[in-house]
Amino acid sequence: MRGDDYLSEGLFSYVSCEARVPAAPPLRAIRAIVDEALEVMSVDFDAMYSRIGRPSIPPEKLLRALLLQAFYTIRSERQLMEQMDYNLLFRWFVGLAMDAPIWDVTVFTKNRERLLAGDIAARFLSAIVGQSRVQALLSDDHFSVDGTLIKAWASMKSFKPKDGEASGAGQSGQAKAKGRNAERDFHGEKRSNATHASTTDPDARLFKKARGQAARLCHMGHVLMENRHGLVVDATLTHATGTAEREAALTMLSRMKGRHRITLAVDKAYDTVGFVDVLRDIGVTPHVAQNNTNRRSAIDGRTTRHPGYAISMRIRKRIEEVFGWTKTSGNLRKTRHRGQDRVGWSFTLTAAAYNLVCLPKLMARA
Repeated sequence: MRGDDYLSEGLFSYVSCEARVPAAPPLRAIRAIVDEALEVMSVDFDAMYSRIGRPSIPPEKLLRALLLQAFYTIRSERQLMEQMDYNLLFRWFVGLAMDAPIWDVTVFTKNRERLLAGDIAARFLSAIVGQSRVQALLSDDHFSVDGTLIKAWASMKSFKPKDGEASGAGQSGQAKAKGRNAERDFHGEKRSNATHASTTDPDARLFKKARGQAARLCHMGHVLMENRHGLVVDATLTHATGTAEREAALTMLSRMKGRHRITLAVDKAYDTVGFVDVLRDIGVTPHVAQNNTNRRSAIDGRTTRHPGYAISMRIRKRIEEVFGWTKTSGNLRKTRHRGQDRVGWSFTLTAAAYNLVCLPKLMARA
């Protein structure tokens, strides 16, 4: 018998989001890890908020919502609010009831800024890595570090002289640039970070990582990875400069607590005498890829003859999986924020999201 095509709505509904979510989706295992980390951070949240006044969006719900944005490659917070309104899985993960109203996007963004001021992303990453069941998966002795470029949310047309005057042969093209999104002729104009700056994002720098590539306005993100399962243990963001990778590596190593002697695998960009000497002075064995192109490498046979060096050279390439995920699924190929603080906060939270994607399978196999 054919059923009738009509809409039947009950006056009351007693079905919860919990009942609608399947018993074993990946988000259930991720939610358990996230909740444990947020419980540890409760003291940090208390210090950020006043005990009087109108209640804000709970910081736990804010972080869960921002993680969804990274998991499902949602391009904007406005689209995130729209999808949370009708997606029961999203409502369950964030912690909203079936009939709970969704926040206005401007309110959500304003509340998110408070988390930025408290450096919550770095503490969240640390709380995830610090869990006992996660610690059992991490290597204590072997690590890798690398950096990647993140395109800034700024046009090359915004890269203008700091003194407000055009320079060189590009002066005539600069004079013709009038109005919004006007044409610009950069031919013959000498531009550098010393004389020019972006009016849209002053923290962005003109940089390229290899010869033959076009220089772009960008930031530089850095990741410290443990070598056993390729999980991120620290992340930071800096200006894009020629020495930023080595400086960030030393900064992240200095933040490691209770560190004994370890190995650090890096690529050829780190092969300098100064960097290798600093690593040895602080008790780090430098597994640096040798750069023998028209120069002498700072790494010799004393390091390369050991079998562990070849293993580190092979495993360090897994750090590119972190960068690949953050730029595709994490939507950080080009940042949606301006300023080093906001971009760095987003980069660190996306690195934490990468760990959360990997951990359920690793824990199941352990």
